[in-house]
Amino acid sequence: MFQTSENKVYEVKTALILTLGRLVICPIFLVVYLFYAKIGISITFMPYVLLGLLLICELSDIFDGFFARRQKQVTELGKILDPMADSIVRVSVFLSFTQGIIKLPLLLVLVFVVRDSVISTLRTLCALRGIALAARVSGKLKAVLQAVAIFAILLLMIPYTLHYISLDFVRSVSFWIVFVTAVYTVASGIEYLWVYRGAIRQSWRNIS
Repeated sequence: MFQTSENKVYEVKTALILTLGRLVICPIFLVVYLFYAKIGISITFMPYVLLGLLLICELSDIFDGFFARRQKQVTELGKILDPMADSIVRVSVFLSFTQGIIKLPLLLVLVFVVRDSVISTLRTLCALRGIALAARVSGKLKAVLQAVAIFAILLLMIPYTLHYISLDFVRSVSFWIVFVTAVYTVASGIEYLWVYRGAIRQSWRNIS
């Protein structure tokens, strides 16, 4: 059965919409987490709402890649925009966790901000000069580890809201979960810079 070019365009647009849709969920997640009481959500129900929002983000990440690869329409823009959207979503969630119930140390979360800002900036600058820096396996594992960390923290909030565990326990376990994730995040960034050091040098020579 043949597929028309219109179908291909539709699927490419769908992949882009799914990517951008993850960015829309960021402020919704933040509002629900920080202002759940003001918008009429009980503290008991709040973790389930956040888990649902995060699950939508992760599924959209899977399906936007599926649509792009299905029609062999993996573009240079997509290679930059997709990991950038993932980074923005996860860093935004970790930043929101510096407030509210979890209260992660801001300096710990800034590790994610600095790492992803440096890598995203370098990828964009290289792309503007015709040098594409593809995602590394270490970067994909970093994304998976960050997602698992966020899911784990949200799941940990469920027994807390039911008064089975203390707030101190939730914050302590959350800290160590994110600490381990931050260590690997830094390691993956160093590995990325080392592997692409030649391409990065070349892009900087083009600037001068």
